[in-house]
Amino acid sequence: MNPLEAVQAARALLEAVTPLKLDCGRFCGGACCESDEDGQGGMLLFPGEEALYTPLPQGFSLERDDGVTEGALLLTCDGFCDRSQRPLSCRLFPMLPTRTGAKMDRRAWAVCPLMESGKAGLSKEFVEAVAKAGEILYACPAHAAFLDALHAYNEKLKEL
Repeated sequence: MNPLEAVQAARALLEAVTPLKLDCGRFCGGACCESDEDGQGGMLLFPGEEALYTPLPQGFSLERDDGVTEGALLLTCDGFCDRSQRPLSCRLFPMLPTRTGAKMDRRAWAVCPLMESGKAGLSKEFVEAVAKAGEILYACPAHAAFLDALHAYNEKLKEL
């Protein structure tokens, strides 16, 4: 499976499941969709996913972001978008797939009140969908390398 096919399959798994059985954006006021006071925000695109944003839909912007891995692309929106347009990183939030399941993404601590409860506080269906998406993604070398870089970045955050 090429990177675009893998990301489309992973996105499809997460199309209808969310971290909570209600709109978690209502719980936190859409904190993960808002830019911070410095205008920082957005979600990293998985390899190949940029093809789904060509042409770039209205209300979105795309820029290079080398903070986690060189050449990564950061997609930002104006604070609200149709669920079908959300990137995979947004659909996974606040979790990351691992080679053997899923775990909480430390980058979410800054904005997500669900972090305090951990996986136990999230919908079982959501956690399972993230793990299944991980199986698909780890079978693709480009996505495996990207996820490994995200996990390495998470480990650096742990040290802080």
